Amino acid sequence: MTHLFDSLTLRETEIPNRLTVSPMCQYSVEDRDGLATPWHHVHLGSRAVGGAGLVLSEATAVEPRGRITPEDLGIWSEEHAEALKETTEFVKSQGAVPGIQLAHAGRKASKTRPWEGSEPLQPDEGGWEVVAPSDEPWPYDEEAPPTRAMDADDIADVIDAFREGAEHALDAGFEVAEVHGAHGYLLHEFLSPVTNDRDDEYGGSFENRARLVREVTEAVREVWPDEKPVLVRLSGTDWREDTESWTVEQSARLADLLHEAGADLIDVSSGGISPDAFPDWAGPNYQLALAEHVRENAESDIAVGTVGGVTTPEQGEAIVRNDRADLVIVGREFLRDPYFGLHAAHELGYADEVDVPVQYARGFTERL
Repeated sequence: MTHLFDSLTLRETEIPNRLTVSPMCQYSVEDRDGLATPWHHVHLGSRAVGGAGLVLSEATAVEPRGRITPEDLGIWSEEHAEALKETTEFVKSQGAVPGIQLAHAGRKASKTRPWEGSEPLQPDEGGWEVVAPSDEPWPYDEEAPPTRAMDADDIADVIDAFREGAEHALDAGFEVAEVHGAHGYLLHEFLSPVTNDRDDEYGGSFENRARLVREVTEAVREVWPDEKPVLVRLSGTDWREDTESWTVEQSARLADLLHEAGADLIDVSSGGISPDAFPDWAGPNYQLALAEHVRENAESDIAVGTVGGVTTPEQGEAIVRNDRADLVIVGREFLRDPYFGLHAAHELGYADEVDVPVQYARGFTERL
């Protein structure tokens, strides 16, 4: 039986264990230019020190209008790649694999940071016009930024931006690329009937609504080396029962299409398409059943990761040992404890399988 601290090989890339740091926005760019700062270096580097096998960056915008806030990380130029090189080198030096989440916020772009209220930013306030499948804006309580339905040129530009972002990410030293197709951001907006009412080749049928995320995945795969994996994060469900919406059954169908497009693993999350759509209960492993459904119903042999409500080593161990998912993706617990991986290895009896940095060894081998 596989356990949490067994390695996972995707293509020719070996991830040393199944614990993954979930992409978590830091909203900490200092000059609104998308360039990484010491905060990003310490945030990602400390989790590599802390025993994670795969460390994923926050949602990193492939073009300026794809940022959620002006303080988001970007990857749309060589300068952005250069700002991240020291971080990827450090992550690798600690035995972990550095990954980047390539993202575009769509209609959820151009707003203030969460601790500033997540309020819409107008162009004269430092915001910008946002693009989406239709011109229906995110339903803010106040006026939304100007929202424009994407035309064929916009769609082509976004595909190119993901391709070029992947090239810059490769130059920066990342080993894994994840396409962000979840949480109500642009690619998810095309997938879901809640936000996609187009009548062209990108709207209507399941195949049409899935077209953009497939084309983006293909574009990333074109420039990403054959030996390195591409992941895609999906919302397994919209959590909407009052209208036609994106469902876990469609997610399983899409997993096969994405596998054909070059994806190696589906990172299954949920929600985000509507501000009032949530699960009835969100506790330990609350999204695991969605990942299992994709794993069991996809006809391809694509790998699957689960995220959400994993807070203890025992949870992660049970998920992998019982063959319920290939990766255990952890967010908030890694915020609370950057060394969650090291602690988990010791608690589960796998201390010999994880290297504690010599500088920290006495903290794990000696007790006062």
